[in-house]
Amino acid sequence: MSQTIHTPVLLKAVMAYLKPEPGESYLDLTAGYGGHATAVLARTQLTSAMTLVDRDKTAIAALTSLKRQGAHVIHASFEEASKALHEQGANFDMILADLGVSSLHLDTSSRGFSFAHDGPLDMRMDQTAELSADEIVNKYDQDRLTEILRRYGEEPRARAIAAAIISKRPISSTRQLASVIATQWPGRSKVHPATRSFQAIRIAVNDELGQLERSIPLWLAMLRPGGRLAIISFHSLEDRIVKQAFADVSGDRFDADYRLLAKSPITADDAENVFNPRARSAKLRVLQRK
Repeated sequence: MSQTIHTPVLLKAVMAYLKPEPGESYLDLTAGYGGHATAVLARTQLTSAMTLVDRDKTAIAALTSLKRQGAHVIHASFEEASKALHEQGANFDMILADLGVSSLHLDTSSRGFSFAHDGPLDMRMDQTAELSADEIVNKYDQDRLTEILRRYGEEPRARAIAAAIISKRPISSTRQLASVIATQWPGRSKVHPATRSFQAIRIAVNDELGQLERSIPLWLAMLRPGGRLAIISFHSLEDRIVKQAFADVSGDRFDADYRLLAKSPITADDAENVFNPRARSAKLRVLQRK
């Protein structure tokens, strides 16, 4: 398990708010390459109380060493794992969900997540899933494609981009797709014109927002009294869902079973932004069960 491959985002902040204690149980719903889990284990000293979840088979393979030490490793989406664990009556002192796509995904061209590395139109976090970016890009009609770009990418030129994509079909690679999208955004910009569209297609492929909305109530239910739930999001659509879900169950009401550990989202400091660019858009929200 190499932490040079994937640097855990907001690690110091996560540890400061989760405050792992010896013997406490931990559920990592997006365990990835074990960065956060390894740091938590150093404090809890109890591998058998760790449950690590990831939908990516590459990540699951990277968690082998922790599995050998006794951690419970689950190869599934966080929604599937959460439902199963909830039905089993599982509960935890700490729950972490680090949402979004990892740097290894972005840097591996064959996974098709990034236009910076030419690759196939894939974008599946679970390589066994049926829906891929190729189907959305090459088979969805203009209305459906426009809706995805507008809803999940907040793309102001969604309809024009959808029309351009349809006119250039078949599209077979990430760079080809990015070039088609760029035709609808002439001129120069600090952000590549395909960024919002790629985000939108990736979210649709992996049902990221739907899974998050359905999973948060399960995570809240699985927290033990005094337990902490930490969620790291990477764009406004995710953060909006987390913020609203936390607001619905916390506050000064007499019937509130949870309290916010930070009223505003925690973000990376300048030092972390320098060595880990992925942290620049990260927002951490943390809730505790009373």
